[in-house]
Amino acid sequence: MANETNVTSVKPNTIEGWVKLLDGVRLPVPQSSHDRVCRAIANNRSSMRDIADLMQDSPALALSVIREANQHTHGSMTEPAENLEVALNRLGLKRTEVLLARLPAQPDGDIPKALRHLQMISQHATQQANGFFAGRLARLWQDIHWGSLLFLSPLWPMALAHPQLLEEWELRVIHKGERASKVERQLFGVSLLKICEAMVNQWRLPIWVQQGYRLLLSEQRELVKVLRIARDSEHPLRQQNRLDDDPTLRRWLNQPANTVLLANGLALSAQQAWDSPHSERWQYLTSLYLQMSMDEVQQQLHQQAAISARHHAMPDLWHPAQSLIWPWGTRRVHSGLLPAAAPNTDDLAHWRKQCAQLLAEPSRFSNAMHLTTAARDALVACGMRRVMLLMIDRNQTHLRVHSHAGLPAETASLKIPVGKSTVLQRLLAQQAQVRLTPANNAQFSALLPASLRGLFGGEHLLLRSLVNNDRVVMLVVADQGGGPFSEITVQAFGKTAQCIERALHSFTNRSH
Repeated sequence: MANETNVTSVKPNTIEGWVKLLDGVRLPVPQSSHDRVCRAIANNRSSMRDIADLMQDSPALALSVIREANQHTHGSMTEPAENLEVALNRLGLKRTEVLLARLPAQPDGDIPKALRHLQMISQHATQQANGFFAGRLARLWQDIHWGSLLFLSPLWPMALAHPQLLEEWELRVIHKGERASKVERQLFGVSLLKICEAMVNQWRLPIWVQQGYRLLLSEQRELVKVLRIARDSEHPLRQQNRLDDDPTLRRWLNQPANTVLLANGLALSAQQAWDSPHSERWQYLTSLYLQMSMDEVQQQLHQQAAISARHHAMPDLWHPAQSLIWPWGTRRVHSGLLPAAAPNTDDLAHWRKQCAQLLAEPSRFSNAMHLTTAARDALVACGMRRVMLLMIDRNQTHLRVHSHAGLPAETASLKIPVGKSTVLQRLLAQQAQVRLTPANNAQFSALLPASLRGLFGGEHLLLRSLVNNDRVVMLVVADQGGGPFSEITVQAFGKTAQCIERALHSFTNRSH
């Protein structure tokens, strides 16, 4: 892990490229967990079990330790560490301390939301696994627990490097019902499951995690057969007879490793709704695996979700347990389909303060970068989550990024050609504003450079040109995460643009 960096690169489109990128992402660890573990290691009375128990509060920390232990033994005859305690014993306290010193520790609220949300789903899956399977397979509880927690871990660095891709995948595949293979070719270049499988092999994660991805990729025929039997849940005797008639399929179903996949299927599908077809498939399979009635499965499923919410829920994250009090059949709308929250009184006060700095006379800005940074901060203050300010180069052929917020670090070096984009040409010819919505998104997106559109996933976007002395000098691109705008924020965006134009005028006409 010594070659890890915090910098994301241009989006890959091959499995090898994704493995290189994701393997190099350093996952942040909650500062509170980091401090507790460091104190425990420094305490001579702490056992390895004590330290492992403390580490469980941070999925990223647990993954980092298991990865380090397994990479250290890579190429040897040693089997991968299947759980955290084994990994700690292999590393020893000294090397664990060195690893902890390398990991970025941040306050919970500073860790990106997309990463925290995925890790919460993994923790929910672990709770489901412990509730449904660990008691029945008591000797295998460690394998069940750690396999369930780490199953989605290949996606954790993706949530840091390219969160907008995962968000768009969820919107299009889960909520709009588009074919996953088509969407994944467009977004990732390759199958998302194959990227995950490659990361599992790269990190030498527990064998049950590997088996879960192999099942999804290579054993779909068996999965379909079992699902057909599972749907006949009202006739358990007939189900049993059909399995008895096919001993190979019965052995395939009863593999203990399947518990990891079932738990993650239950937790992940619950993000949309408890009674969606996707969720019901995993409930049927769990019912057949455990030979429980569907009523019992659903009752226990909801109980474990409530326990998970008590332990893992955060105020700004969606947990499926929240919908258990809703009328049955209600669907959660994808976050990108609801209008963004309107700014509150404090938000508007902060925004007005930012605009006042832009309007100060005489100009307070020492150079153009100073001004564009203040302009960016004002746009963020009005409620925009992703912002880019661009200026045309001397040859009038490319736009260069002068400042940005909420976008990957490499955005700063982006050069966007304008020659083939009629939308950009129109915006640069005179003052104008273009607002993308679901109604016109397809039309306008086709007229924007892919390098620009790829950074702003979703169907809602604002582009506005800013003028100074009757000439367009800057282009602003902004959104609220790709979902519908708050109309108050749209109005504030327009007023902010006017403030930036006045700041540009004062800056260029200041006395020297």
